[in-house]
Amino acid sequence: MRFPTLQAPAGPVPADAPAWNPQRGGAMPFHRYRPAHERVHVPALLRRWPGHRIERAPLWVPVDLRDGNQALAEPMDPARKQRMFDLFLAMGFKEIEVGYPSASRTDFDFVRRLAEQPGAVPEDVTVVVFTAARADLIDRTFEAVEGLPNVVVHLYTATAPLWRDVVLGKDRDELRALITAAAERMARLGEGRDGLRFQFSPEVFNLTEPDYVLEVCNGLTALWDADPDRPVIHNLPATVEIATPNVYADQIEYVDRHLDRRDAVILSVHPHNDRGTGVACAELAVLAGAQRVEGCLFGNGERTGNVDLVTLALNLHTQGVDPMLDLSDIDEIRRTVEHCNRLPVHERHPYAGDLVHTAFSGTHQDAIKKGFARHAGTAAELGLPEREAPWSVPYLPIDPADLGRDYEAVIRVNSQSGKGGIAYLLQTGAGLELPRRLQIEFAGVVQETTDDSGLEITGEELYGLFRAEYLDAGAGREWRVGDDWAEVDGRRGTGAGPVDAVAAAVGAEILSFNEHAVGSGPDAVAYVEARIGGTVVWGAGRDASVLTAGVRAVLSAAARAGVGRAGTDRVAAGRLTSGRGRA
Repeated sequence: MRFPTLQAPAGPVPADAPAWNPQRGGAMPFHRYRPAHERVHVPALLRRWPGHRIERAPLWVPVDLRDGNQALAEPMDPARKQRMFDLFLAMGFKEIEVGYPSASRTDFDFVRRLAEQPGAVPEDVTVVVFTAARADLIDRTFEAVEGLPNVVVHLYTATAPLWRDVVLGKDRDELRALITAAAERMARLGEGRDGLRFQFSPEVFNLTEPDYVLEVCNGLTALWDADPDRPVIHNLPATVEIATPNVYADQIEYVDRHLDRRDAVILSVHPHNDRGTGVACAELAVLAGAQRVEGCLFGNGERTGNVDLVTLALNLHTQGVDPMLDLSDIDEIRRTVEHCNRLPVHERHPYAGDLVHTAFSGTHQDAIKKGFARHAGTAAELGLPEREAPWSVPYLPIDPADLGRDYEAVIRVNSQSGKGGIAYLLQTGAGLELPRRLQIEFAGVVQETTDDSGLEITGEELYGLFRAEYLDAGAGREWRVGDDWAEVDGRRGTGAGPVDAVAAAVGAEILSFNEHAVGSGPDAVAYVEARIGGTVVWGAGRDASVLTAGVRAVLSAAARAGVGRAGTDRVAAGRLTSGRGRA
Protein backbone atom coordinates (compact mmCIF):
# COMPACT_ATOMS: atom_id res chain seq x y z
CA MET A 1 0.00 0.00 0.00
CA ARG A 2 1.44 3.36 -1.01
CA PHE A 3 -0.34 5.32 1.78
CA PRO A 4 -0.62 2.99 4.76
CA THR A 5 -2.03 5.69 7.05
CA LEU A 6 -4.95 6.47 4.73
CA GLN A 7 -8.03 4.40 3.98
CA ALA A 8 -10.56 5.46 1.36
CA PRO A 9 -14.07 5.78 2.84
CA ALA A 10 -15.86 2.44 2.53
CA GLY A 11 -19.18 3.16 4.23
CA PRO A 12 -22.51 3.03 2.45
CA VAL A 13 -23.42 5.44 -0.32
CA PRO A 14 -26.24 7.62 1.10
CA ALA A 15 -29.62 6.33 -0.01
CA ASP A 16 -30.63 9.71 -1.42
CA ALA A 17 -27.36 10.31 -3.30
CA PRO A 18 -27.75 10.89 -7.05
CA ALA A 19 -26.42 8.19 -9.34
CA TRP A 20 -23.56 10.40 -10.48
CA ASN A 21 -22.14 10.75 -6.94
CA PRO A 22 -20.65 7.47 -5.68
CA GLN A 23 -18.89 8.96 -2.62
CA ARG A 24 -19.06 6.71 0.43
CA GLY A 25 -19.37 7.43 4.11
CA GLY A 26 -16.06 7.95 5.91
CA ALA A 27 -14.67 6.94 9.27
CA MET A 28 -13.43 10.35 10.48
CA PRO A 29 -15.25 11.39 13.70
CA PHE A 30 -17.28 14.26 12.25
CA HIS A 31 -20.11 13.48 14.71
CA ARG A 32 -18.04 15.08 17.51
CA TYR A 33 -18.67 18.57 16.18
CA ARG A 34 -21.71 20.82 16.47
CA PRO A 35 -22.71 22.66 13.30
CA ALA A 36 -22.53 26.43 13.47
CA HIS A 37 -26.30 26.93 13.27
CA GLU A 38 -26.62 25.16 16.64
CA ARG A 39 -24.06 27.46 18.27
CA VAL A 40 -24.81 30.79 16.60
CA HIS A 41 -28.20 32.40 16.83
CA VAL A 42 -28.94 35.53 14.86
CA PRO A 43 -32.39 37.07 15.46
CA ALA A 44 -34.50 37.19 12.35
CA LEU A 45 -33.92 40.20 10.16
CA LEU A 46 -34.65 41.20 6.61
CA ARG A 47 -31.14 41.07 5.18
CA ARG A 48 -30.02 44.15 3.33
CA TRP A 49 -26.35 43.31 2.90
CA PRO A 50 -26.75 40.95 -0.11
CA GLY A 51 -27.90 43.89 -2.21
CA HIS A 52 -25.14 46.26 -1.16
CA ARG A 53 -21.93 47.12 -3.02
CA ILE A 54 -18.57 48.21 -1.64
CA GLU A 55 -18.00 51.64 -3.15
CA ARG A 56 -15.31 53.02 -0.86
CA ALA A 57 -12.53 51.57 1.24
CA PRO A 58 -13.12 51.01 4.95
CA LEU A 59 -10.61 52.37 7.44
CA TRP A 60 -7.78 49.83 7.37
CA VAL A 61 -6.01 49.07 10.65
CA PRO A 62 -2.95 46.81 10.51
CA VAL A 63 -2.40 44.81 13.70
CA ASP A 64 0.86 43.11 12.63
CA LEU A 65 2.78 44.83 15.43
CA ARG A 66 0.47 43.37 18.08
CA ASP A 67 -1.65 40.44 17.00
CA GLY A 68 0.64 39.33 14.19
CA ASN A 69 3.74 39.84 16.30
CA GLN A 70 2.35 37.66 19.08
CA ALA A 71 1.92 34.86 16.52
CA LEU A 72 5.60 34.72 15.57
CA ALA A 73 8.00 32.04 16.79
CA GLU A 74 10.54 34.85 17.11
CA PRO A 75 8.77 38.13 18.00
CA MET A 76 10.05 41.22 16.25
CA ASP A 77 13.02 43.02 17.72
CA PRO A 78 12.86 46.86 17.94
CA ALA A 79 14.50 47.32 14.51
CA ARG A 80 11.97 45.04 12.83
CA LYS A 81 9.07 46.70 14.62
CA GLN A 82 10.29 50.10 13.43
CA ARG A 83 10.73 48.87 9.87
CA MET A 84 7.20 47.48 9.81
CA PHE A 85 5.81 50.72 11.26
CA ASP A 86 7.68 52.72 8.61
CA LEU A 87 6.20 50.46 5.93
CA PHE A 88 2.70 51.18 7.22
CA LEU A 89 3.34 54.91 6.98
CA ALA A 90 4.73 54.59 3.45
CA MET A 91 1.67 52.61 2.37
CA GLY A 92 -0.68 55.25 3.77
CA PHE A 93 -2.27 53.62 6.83
CA LYS A 94 -3.80 56.24 9.13
CA GLU A 95 -4.60 54.09 12.15
CA ILE A 96 -2.00 51.56 13.31
CA GLU A 97 -2.12 49.19 16.26
CA VAL A 98 1.44 49.25 17.57
CA GLY A 99 1.44 46.77 20.42
CA TYR A 100 0.37 45.50 23.81
CA PRO A 101 2.53 47.75 26.01
CA SER A 102 1.48 46.19 29.31
CA ALA A 103 2.42 42.70 28.12
CA SER A 104 6.11 43.11 27.33
CA ARG A 105 9.02 45.49 27.84
CA THR A 106 9.69 45.48 24.09
CA ASP A 107 6.20 46.71 23.27
CA PHE A 108 6.23 49.29 26.06
CA ASP A 109 9.59 50.67 24.96
CA PHE A 110 8.49 50.81 21.32
CA VAL A 111 5.41 52.87 22.19
CA ARG A 112 7.54 55.20 24.34
CA ARG A 113 9.96 55.60 21.43
CA LEU A 114 7.09 56.71 19.19
CA ALA A 115 5.93 59.16 21.87
CA GLU A 116 9.34 60.67 22.59
CA GLN A 117 10.96 60.81 19.15
CA PRO A 118 9.97 64.03 17.32
CA GLY A 119 8.15 63.34 14.07
CA ALA A 120 7.95 59.59 14.65
CA VAL A 121 4.17 59.65 14.18
CA PRO A 122 2.68 61.98 11.54
CA GLU A 123 -0.06 64.35 12.71
CA ASP A 124 -2.79 62.52 10.80
CA VAL A 125 -1.88 59.05 12.09
CA THR A 126 -3.53 57.51 15.15
CA VAL A 127 -1.71 54.95 17.28
CA VAL A 128 -3.74 52.10 18.79
CA VAL A 129 -2.64 50.21 21.91
CA PHE A 130 -4.18 47.05 23.35
CA THR A 131 -5.07 46.15 26.93
CA ALA A 132 -7.01 43.55 28.85
CA ALA A 133 -9.69 44.57 31.36
CA ARG A 134 -7.38 44.65 34.38
CA ALA A 135 -6.54 47.73 36.42
CA ASP A 136 -2.76 47.35 36.51
CA LEU A 137 -2.59 46.63 32.76
CA ILE A 138 -4.75 49.64 31.98
CA ASP A 139 -2.55 51.91 34.11
CA ARG A 140 0.59 50.63 32.40
CA THR A 141 -1.02 51.21 29.00
CA PHE A 142 -1.83 54.84 29.78
CA GLU A 143 1.71 55.31 31.04
CA ALA A 144 3.01 54.05 27.70
CA VAL A 145 0.97 56.43 25.54
CA GLU A 146 1.70 59.59 27.49
CA GLY A 147 2.72 62.27 25.01
CA LEU A 148 1.22 60.73 21.88
CA PRO A 149 -1.17 63.21 20.26
CA ASN A 150 -3.67 60.77 18.71
CA VAL A 151 -4.34 57.51 20.53
CA VAL A 152 -6.98 54.79 20.69
CA VAL A 153 -6.86 52.64 23.83
CA HIS A 154 -8.28 49.26 22.87
CA LEU A 155 -9.97 47.28 25.66
CA TYR A 156 -10.84 43.62 25.12
CA THR A 157 -12.54 40.81 27.00
CA ALA A 158 -13.82 37.48 25.75
CA THR A 159 -17.62 37.35 25.99
CA ALA A 160 -18.70 34.03 24.44
CA PRO A 161 -20.40 31.47 26.71
CA LEU A 162 -17.63 28.88 26.39
CA TRP A 163 -15.01 31.45 27.35
CA ARG A 164 -17.15 32.82 30.21
CA ASP A 165 -17.57 29.33 31.62
CA VAL A 166 -14.17 27.73 30.95
CA VAL A 167 -11.71 30.62 30.94
CA LEU A 168 -13.18 33.42 33.07
CA GLY A 169 -15.56 31.59 35.39
CA LYS A 170 -18.12 34.43 35.28
CA ASP A 171 -21.75 34.71 34.30
CA ARG A 172 -23.12 37.47 32.07
CA ASP A 173 -23.72 40.00 34.84
CA GLU A 174 -20.36 39.39 36.51
CA LEU A 175 -18.50 39.80 33.23
CA ARG A 176 -20.37 42.95 32.33
CA ALA A 177 -19.47 44.42 35.73
CA LEU A 178 -15.78 43.61 35.11
CA ILE A 179 -15.89 45.29 31.68
CA THR A 180 -17.71 48.33 33.06
CA ALA A 181 -15.16 48.80 35.86
CA ALA A 182 -12.32 48.68 33.34
CA ALA A 183 -14.08 51.16 31.06
CA GLU A 184 -14.69 53.54 33.96
CA ARG A 185 -11.00 53.43 34.87
CA MET A 186 -10.08 54.26 31.27
CA ALA A 187 -12.51 57.17 31.28
CA ARG A 188 -10.96 58.58 34.48
CA LEU A 189 -7.38 58.23 33.19
CA GLY A 190 -8.31 59.85 29.90
CA GLU A 191 -10.37 62.70 31.31
CA GLY A 192 -9.54 66.04 29.73
CA ARG A 193 -7.11 64.57 27.27
CA ASP A 194 -7.48 65.64 23.63
CA GLY A 195 -6.92 63.16 20.82
CA LEU A 196 -7.78 60.15 22.97
CA ARG A 197 -10.53 57.71 21.99
CA PHE A 198 -11.64 54.29 23.18
CA GLN A 199 -12.25 50.94 21.55
CA PHE A 200 -13.87 47.78 22.84
CA SER A 201 -13.64 44.26 21.46
CA PRO A 202 -16.02 41.57 22.74
CA GLU A 203 -13.59 38.77 21.86
CA VAL A 204 -15.21 35.78 20.19
CA PHE A 205 -18.10 38.03 19.21
CA ASN A 206 -19.20 35.53 16.59
CA LEU A 207 -19.98 32.96 19.31
CA THR A 208 -21.54 35.46 21.72
CA GLU A 209 -25.29 36.00 22.16
CA PRO A 210 -26.26 39.07 20.06
CA ASP A 211 -28.38 40.58 22.83
CA TYR A 212 -25.42 40.38 25.22
CA VAL A 213 -23.11 42.05 22.70
CA LEU A 214 -25.57 44.93 22.36
CA GLU A 215 -26.03 45.17 26.12
CA VAL A 216 -22.29 45.50 26.72
CA CYS A 217 -21.47 47.70 23.72
CA ASN A 218 -24.36 50.11 24.19
CA GLY A 219 -23.44 50.41 27.86
CA LEU A 220 -19.89 51.44 26.95
CA THR A 221 -21.11 53.87 24.30
CA ALA A 222 -23.06 55.68 27.02
CA LEU A 223 -20.35 55.38 29.67
CA TRP A 224 -17.72 56.87 27.35
CA ASP A 225 -20.28 59.49 26.21
CA ALA A 226 -19.59 58.89 22.54
CA ASP A 227 -20.49 61.58 20.03
CA PRO A 228 -19.81 61.98 16.29
CA ASP A 229 -16.77 64.18 16.99
CA ARG A 230 -15.35 61.67 19.47
CA PRO A 231 -16.75 58.28 18.40
CA VAL A 232 -16.06 55.02 20.13
CA ILE A 233 -14.98 51.94 18.20
CA HIS A 234 -16.83 48.70 18.71
CA ASN A 235 -14.73 45.95 17.14
CA LEU A 236 -16.51 42.65 16.55
CA PRO A 237 -14.00 39.85 16.02
CA ALA A 238 -14.54 36.48 14.42
CA THR A 239 -11.84 35.36 16.84
CA VAL A 240 -12.25 31.73 15.83
CA GLU A 241 -13.93 31.35 12.46
CA ILE A 242 -16.70 28.76 12.85
CA ALA A 243 -19.37 29.49 10.23
CA THR A 244 -19.83 30.46 6.62
CA PRO A 245 -19.22 34.16 5.85
CA ASN A 246 -22.93 34.92 5.38
CA VAL A 247 -23.54 34.09 9.05
CA TYR A 248 -20.91 36.63 10.13
CA ALA A 249 -22.49 39.20 7.82
CA ASP A 250 -25.89 38.59 9.42
CA GLN A 251 -24.36 39.08 12.88
CA ILE A 252 -22.71 42.34 11.83
CA GLU A 253 -25.87 43.68 10.20
CA TYR A 254 -27.93 42.85 13.27
CA VAL A 255 -25.57 44.79 15.54
CA ASP A 256 -25.26 47.62 13.02
CA ARG A 257 -29.00 48.11 13.01
CA HIS A 258 -29.39 47.96 16.81
CA LEU A 259 -26.45 49.95 18.18
CA ASP A 260 -27.31 53.06 20.20
CA ARG A 261 -25.90 56.42 19.01
CA ARG A 262 -25.02 54.79 15.69
CA ASP A 263 -23.51 57.99 14.28
CA ALA A 264 -21.15 58.08 17.28
CA VAL A 265 -19.92 54.50 16.81
CA ILE A 266 -17.33 53.20 14.36
CA LEU A 267 -18.27 49.59 13.66
CA SER A 268 -15.12 47.53 13.19
CA VAL A 269 -14.40 43.88 12.37
CA HIS A 270 -11.44 41.59 13.00
CA PRO A 271 -11.90 38.29 11.12
CA HIS A 272 -9.62 35.31 11.54
CA ASN A 273 -9.09 32.64 8.92
CA ASP A 274 -9.68 29.28 10.62
CA ARG A 275 -12.00 28.12 7.82
CA GLY A 276 -10.03 29.83 5.05
CA THR A 277 -12.74 32.42 4.43
CA GLY A 278 -11.43 35.40 6.38
CA VAL A 279 -11.34 37.65 3.31
CA ALA A 280 -14.92 36.75 2.41
CA CYS A 281 -16.02 37.39 6.01
CA ALA A 282 -14.47 40.86 5.95
CA GLU A 283 -15.98 41.78 2.58
CA LEU A 284 -19.45 40.63 3.55
CA ALA A 285 -19.10 42.39 6.91
CA VAL A 286 -18.39 45.66 5.10
CA LEU A 287 -21.51 45.08 3.00
CA ALA A 288 -23.35 44.56 6.29
CA GLY A 289 -22.27 47.87 7.85
CA ALA A 290 -18.66 47.55 9.04
CA GLN A 291 -16.67 50.76 8.57
CA ARG A 292 -13.26 49.63 9.79
CA VAL A 293 -11.26 46.42 9.24
CA GLU A 294 -8.40 45.13 11.37
CA GLY A 295 -6.00 42.60 9.89
CA CYS A 296 -2.41 41.83 8.95
CA LEU A 297 -0.43 42.23 5.76
CA PHE A 298 -0.57 38.90 3.93
CA GLY A 299 -2.72 37.39 6.69
CA ASN A 300 -0.21 36.70 9.46
CA GLY A 301 -1.62 35.90 12.88
CA GLU A 302 -2.43 33.10 15.31
CA ARG A 303 -3.38 29.70 13.88
CA THR A 304 -4.39 30.30 10.24
CA GLY A 305 -3.96 34.03 10.68
CA ASN A 306 -5.91 37.26 10.62
CA VAL A 307 -7.66 38.59 7.57
CA ASP A 308 -5.28 39.65 4.78
CA LEU A 309 -5.40 43.44 4.30
CA VAL A 310 -3.37 43.33 1.08
CA THR A 311 -5.82 40.96 -0.57
CA LEU A 312 -8.80 42.97 0.66
CA ALA A 313 -7.37 46.25 -0.62
CA LEU A 314 -6.41 44.86 -4.01
CA ASN A 315 -9.80 43.19 -4.37
CA LEU A 316 -11.23 46.72 -4.21
CA HIS A 317 -8.66 47.97 -6.70
CA THR A 318 -9.77 45.34 -9.24
CA GLN A 319 -13.37 46.52 -8.83
CA GLY A 320 -12.53 50.12 -9.69
CA VAL A 321 -12.58 51.26 -6.04
CA ASP A 322 -9.64 53.25 -4.64
CA PRO A 323 -8.13 51.13 -1.83
CA MET A 324 -6.55 54.32 -0.42
CA LEU A 325 -3.25 52.51 0.12
CA ASP A 326 -0.08 52.44 -1.97
CA LEU A 327 0.47 48.87 -3.16
CA SER A 328 2.36 49.84 -6.31
CA ASP A 329 5.53 47.94 -5.32
CA ILE A 330 4.14 44.68 -4.02
CA ASP A 331 7.52 42.98 -4.00
CA GLU A 332 9.09 45.62 -1.73
CA ILE A 333 6.12 45.28 0.63
CA ARG A 334 6.43 41.50 0.60
CA ARG A 335 10.20 41.58 1.18
CA THR A 336 9.74 43.87 4.17
CA VAL A 337 7.02 41.73 5.73
CA GLU A 338 9.03 38.55 5.18
CA HIS A 339 12.04 40.17 6.85
CA CYS A 340 10.05 41.42 9.84
CA ASN A 341 8.03 38.24 10.34
CA ARG A 342 10.77 35.77 9.36
CA LEU A 343 8.00 33.98 7.44
CA PRO A 344 7.76 33.50 3.67
CA VAL A 345 4.81 34.61 1.55
CA HIS A 346 3.61 31.66 -0.50
CA GLU A 347 4.27 31.61 -4.25
CA ARG A 348 0.52 31.33 -4.88
CA HIS A 349 -0.53 34.00 -2.39
CA PRO A 350 -3.14 36.28 -4.01
CA TYR A 351 -1.59 39.23 -5.85
CA ALA A 352 1.79 39.02 -4.08
CA GLY A 353 3.09 35.51 -4.73
CA ASP A 354 5.85 34.95 -7.27
CA LEU A 355 3.60 32.83 -9.49
CA VAL A 356 0.18 34.50 -9.23
CA HIS A 357 0.47 36.39 -12.52
CA THR A 358 2.20 33.51 -14.27
CA ALA A 359 0.70 31.18 -16.86
CA PHE A 360 2.37 27.90 -17.84
CA SER A 361 -0.69 26.42 -19.54
CA GLY A 362 -0.71 26.76 -23.31
CA THR A 363 -4.37 27.77 -23.58
CA HIS A 364 -3.96 30.40 -20.87
CA GLN A 365 -0.81 31.75 -22.48
CA ASP A 366 -2.47 32.07 -25.85
CA ALA A 367 -5.41 33.95 -24.33
CA ILE A 368 -3.09 36.30 -22.39
CA LYS A 369 -0.96 37.00 -25.47
CA LYS A 370 -4.07 37.90 -27.47
CA GLY A 371 -5.36 39.95 -24.54
CA PHE A 372 -2.16 42.01 -24.41
CA ALA A 373 -2.42 42.66 -28.13
CA ARG A 374 -6.07 43.74 -27.78
CA HIS A 375 -5.19 45.96 -24.82
CA ALA A 376 -2.45 47.70 -26.80
CA GLY A 377 -4.88 48.26 -29.67
CA THR A 378 -7.57 49.64 -27.37
CA ALA A 379 -5.09 52.05 -25.78
CA ALA A 380 -4.03 53.29 -29.22
CA GLU A 381 -7.64 53.80 -30.27
CA LEU A 382 -8.35 55.82 -27.13
CA GLY A 383 -5.13 57.80 -27.44
CA LEU A 384 -4.05 56.70 -23.97
CA PRO A 385 -0.85 55.16 -22.59
CA GLU A 386 -1.34 51.45 -22.02
CA ARG A 387 -0.98 52.01 -18.25
CA GLU A 388 -4.03 54.32 -18.35
CA ALA A 389 -6.30 52.33 -20.67
CA PRO A 390 -9.16 50.23 -19.24
CA TRP A 391 -7.82 46.82 -18.23
CA SER A 392 -9.42 43.68 -19.63
CA VAL A 393 -7.01 40.80 -20.26
CA PRO A 394 -7.98 37.12 -19.92
CA TYR A 395 -6.73 35.36 -16.77
CA LEU A 396 -5.26 38.58 -15.33
CA PRO A 397 -7.79 40.32 -13.07
CA ILE A 398 -5.18 43.00 -12.31
CA ASP A 399 -2.48 44.56 -14.47
CA PRO A 400 0.78 43.30 -12.94
CA ALA A 401 2.30 46.70 -13.75
CA ASP A 402 -0.06 48.27 -11.19
CA LEU A 403 1.84 46.30 -8.56
CA GLY A 404 5.30 47.14 -9.86
CA ARG A 405 5.65 43.84 -11.71
CA ASP A 406 6.95 43.66 -15.28
CA TYR A 407 5.52 41.27 -17.84
CA GLU A 408 8.55 38.99 -18.07
CA ALA A 409 7.16 36.55 -15.52
CA VAL A 410 3.57 36.60 -16.78
CA ILE A 411 4.17 33.81 -19.26
CA ARG A 412 6.63 31.05 -18.47
CA VAL A 413 7.29 27.85 -20.34
CA ASN A 414 7.35 24.24 -19.22
CA SER A 415 6.01 20.99 -20.63
CA GLN A 416 2.42 22.25 -20.26
CA SER A 417 2.99 25.35 -22.35
CA GLY A 418 1.83 26.05 -25.87
CA LYS A 419 2.82 28.10 -28.87
CA GLY A 420 1.23 31.32 -27.59
CA GLY A 421 3.39 31.48 -24.49
CA ILE A 422 6.53 30.52 -26.36
CA ALA A 423 5.89 33.18 -29.00
CA TYR A 424 5.21 35.78 -26.32
CA LEU A 425 8.48 35.11 -24.51
CA LEU A 426 10.48 35.22 -27.73
CA GLN A 427 8.80 38.47 -28.70
CA THR A 428 9.21 40.23 -25.37
CA GLY A 429 12.62 38.78 -24.51
CA ALA A 430 14.38 38.54 -27.87
CA GLY A 431 12.31 40.70 -30.21
CA LEU A 432 11.32 37.78 -32.45
CA GLU A 433 7.88 37.83 -34.06
CA LEU A 434 7.37 34.24 -35.18
CA PRO A 435 4.79 33.53 -37.87
CA ARG A 436 1.93 31.41 -36.56
CA ARG A 437 2.89 28.18 -38.34
CA LEU A 438 6.46 28.54 -37.13
CA GLN A 439 5.09 29.01 -33.60
CA ILE A 440 3.37 25.64 -33.93
CA GLU A 441 6.49 23.92 -35.23
CA PHE A 442 8.83 25.40 -32.62
CA ALA A 443 6.37 24.56 -29.85
CA GLY A 444 6.97 20.91 -30.68
CA VAL A 445 10.73 21.42 -30.28
CA VAL A 446 10.20 23.08 -26.90
CA GLN A 447 7.75 20.41 -25.79
CA GLU A 448 10.26 17.67 -26.53
CA THR A 449 13.00 19.51 -24.64
CA THR A 450 10.90 20.25 -21.56
CA ASP A 451 9.36 16.77 -21.52
CA ASP A 452 12.86 15.31 -21.40
CA SER A 453 14.04 17.60 -18.59
CA GLY A 454 10.80 18.05 -16.69
CA LEU A 455 11.92 21.61 -15.91
CA GLU A 456 10.75 25.12 -16.66
CA ILE A 457 12.65 26.84 -19.45
CA THR A 458 13.59 30.52 -19.13
CA GLY A 459 13.25 33.16 -21.82
CA GLU A 460 17.01 33.19 -22.31
CA GLU A 461 17.10 29.40 -22.64
CA LEU A 462 14.16 29.56 -25.03
CA TYR A 463 16.04 31.93 -27.34
CA GLY A 464 19.11 29.70 -27.12
CA LEU A 465 16.99 26.74 -28.21
CA PHE A 466 15.53 28.73 -31.12
CA ARG A 467 18.97 29.89 -32.17
CA ALA A 468 20.38 26.35 -32.11
CA GLU A 469 17.39 24.90 -33.94
CA TYR A 470 16.94 27.62 -36.59
CA LEU A 471 19.37 30.53 -36.65
CA ASP A 472 22.50 28.37 -36.54
CA ALA A 473 21.13 25.52 -38.64
CA GLY A 474 22.79 26.50 -41.94
CA ALA A 475 26.04 27.81 -40.51
CA GLY A 476 29.27 27.20 -42.38
CA ARG A 477 27.95 27.16 -45.95
CA GLU A 478 29.68 29.24 -48.63
CA TRP A 479 27.47 31.30 -50.89
CA ARG A 480 27.53 34.10 -53.45
CA VAL A 481 24.59 36.03 -54.89
CA GLY A 482 23.86 38.47 -57.67
CA ASP A 483 20.67 40.23 -58.70
CA ASP A 484 19.05 37.07 -60.07
CA TRP A 485 21.50 34.28 -59.37
CA ALA A 486 23.13 32.51 -56.46
CA GLU A 487 25.76 29.89 -55.83
CA VAL A 488 25.73 27.76 -52.67
CA ASP A 489 28.63 25.38 -52.05
CA GLY A 490 29.26 25.33 -55.81
CA ARG A 491 25.64 24.71 -56.81
CA ARG A 492 24.06 27.44 -58.92
CA GLY A 493 20.49 28.67 -59.06
CA THR A 494 18.54 31.53 -60.60
CA GLY A 495 15.42 33.35 -59.54
CA ALA A 496 13.46 36.59 -59.36
CA GLY A 497 15.88 37.87 -56.73
CA PRO A 498 18.82 36.76 -54.60
CA VAL A 499 16.76 34.89 -52.03
CA ASP A 500 14.76 33.05 -54.70
CA ALA A 501 18.01 32.16 -56.42
CA VAL A 502 19.47 30.73 -53.19
CA ALA A 503 16.29 28.64 -52.80
CA ALA A 504 16.73 27.31 -56.33
CA ALA A 505 20.36 26.43 -55.62
CA VAL A 506 19.39 24.23 -52.65
CA GLY A 507 16.28 22.78 -54.30
CA ALA A 508 13.75 24.66 -52.14
CA GLU A 509 10.35 26.12 -53.02
CA ILE A 510 9.58 29.15 -50.88
CA LEU A 511 6.00 28.97 -49.57
CA SER A 512 6.11 32.05 -47.34
CA PHE A 513 8.65 34.67 -46.38
CA ASN A 514 8.49 37.12 -43.44
CA GLU A 515 11.00 39.57 -42.07
CA HIS A 516 11.17 42.29 -39.43
CA ALA A 517 13.62 44.46 -37.55
CA VAL A 518 14.58 43.35 -34.05
CA GLY A 519 13.42 46.08 -31.72
CA SER A 520 15.27 49.34 -32.28
CA GLY A 521 18.58 47.56 -32.93
CA PRO A 522 20.42 47.07 -36.22
CA ASP A 523 19.48 43.45 -36.83
CA ALA A 524 16.78 41.98 -39.02
CA VAL A 525 15.26 38.51 -38.79
CA ALA A 526 13.82 36.58 -41.72
CA TYR A 527 11.61 33.50 -41.59
CA VAL A 528 11.18 31.15 -44.54
CA GLU A 529 8.66 28.37 -44.97
CA ALA A 530 9.85 26.10 -47.75
CA ARG A 531 9.04 22.82 -49.42
CA ILE A 532 12.19 20.75 -49.90
CA GLY A 533 12.11 17.21 -51.22
CA GLY A 534 8.39 16.93 -50.45
CA THR A 535 8.84 18.14 -46.86
CA VAL A 536 7.60 21.51 -45.58
CA VAL A 537 10.13 23.02 -43.19
CA TRP A 538 10.90 26.36 -41.59
CA GLY A 539 14.16 28.23 -41.42
CA ALA A 540 15.24 31.51 -39.83
CA GLY A 541 18.16 33.88 -40.25
CA ARG A 542 19.38 36.95 -38.42
CA ASP A 543 21.83 39.62 -39.56
CA ALA A 544 22.36 43.37 -39.74
CA SER A 545 21.74 43.00 -43.51
CA VAL A 546 18.14 42.23 -44.47
CA LEU A 547 19.38 40.34 -47.54
CA THR A 548 21.84 38.24 -45.55
CA ALA A 549 19.12 37.43 -42.99
CA GLY A 550 16.92 36.17 -45.87
CA VAL A 551 19.69 34.05 -47.36
CA ARG A 552 20.45 32.52 -43.98
CA ALA A 553 16.76 31.71 -43.45
CA VAL A 554 16.71 29.70 -46.72
CA LEU A 555 19.94 27.91 -45.83
CA SER A 556 18.54 27.19 -42.35
CA ALA A 557 15.48 25.54 -43.88
CA ALA A 558 17.63 23.51 -46.23
CA ALA A 559 19.89 22.31 -43.44
CA ARG A 560 16.90 21.35 -41.28
CA ALA A 561 15.51 19.37 -44.22
CA GLY A 562 18.84 17.55 -44.52
CA VAL A 563 19.88 19.19 -47.77
CA GLY A 564 23.51 20.21 -48.25
CA ARG A 565 26.39 20.47 -45.79
CA ALA A 566 25.55 21.31 -42.17
CA GLY A 567 28.23 23.51 -40.71
CA THR A 568 29.88 23.04 -37.37
CA ASP A 569 30.84 26.67 -36.83
CA ARG A 570 27.95 28.08 -34.75
CA VAL A 571 29.08 31.70 -35.13
CA ALA A 572 28.30 33.66 -38.28
CA ALA A 573 31.61 34.13 -40.05
CA GLY A 574 30.77 36.62 -42.77
CA ARG A 575 28.49 39.32 -44.09
CA LEU A 576 27.15 39.99 -47.55
CA THR A 577 29.94 41.98 -49.17
CA SER A 578 30.22 42.28 -52.94
CA GLY A 579 27.78 39.44 -53.31
CA ARG A 580 29.69 36.93 -51.16
CA GLY A 581 29.17 35.47 -47.72
CA ARG A 582 29.22 32.51 -45.40
CA ALA A 583 26.06 31.43 -43.67
